[in-house]
Amino acid sequence: MANLLNVNPTRQELLTLKKKLKFAQRGHKLLEDKRDGLMKEFMGITREVIKLREKVEREIQITFKHFLFASALQGTEKIKPIFKTKTKDLNIRLVKKNIMGVATFQFRQEIMPEENNNGNGAHFSYSLISTTHDLDISILAFQEVFNDLLKLAELEHTAKLLSQEIEKTRRRVNALEYVLIPRTQETVKYIESKISERERGTIIALMKLKKAMA
Repeated sequence: MANLLNVNPTRQELLTLKKKLKFAQRGHKLLEDKRDGLMKEFMGITREVIKLREKVEREIQITFKHFLFASALQGTEKIKPIFKTKTKDLNIRLVKKNIMGVATFQFRQEIMPEENNNGNGAHFSYSLISTTHDLDISILAFQEVFNDLLKLAELEHTAKLLSQEIEKTRRRVNALEYVLIPRTQETVKYIESKISERERGTIIALMKLKKAMA
């Protein structure tokens, strides 16, 4: 009896509980479908994260190799001033998107070139004649790595939100499957048995009354 819901064993309560039971079972099925869909999305994004992370690690190794060559040839003191000159204003814009009811964002970079870019476009803040080829390659490579890092941050942020929603949905599914639905079913059976018992008692009382009158 401890597992039963606290309701009166009446026909009205029985009808109400049966409606709630159907609603809970329908909700359980929808939540299961949502959980499975979220898991599919999560696994797909996780595979993307693994591939992109491996790519970023390779790119960073290559970038640092060229940068070390440039530092060895030109010297660190000659390279330092290059990185102190601002050539761009970088803004990260968040674009809302929805994955199966989970609100997340796409990370988009907006770059505004400065006027004092020495005529070299948005990439370089120095004269290409005064530097080595390895330094030019490393700076361009750093920019490419940044694009991949931004995408990696977006994917990992999305994966984190999806994992939180999966856990929340899993708890709801378990609460319905192992607590609410079984308790409601047991309560429905209990009320039905009580109503049947009262009906049998009424029939027996009527039969006794009829016999006494006869």
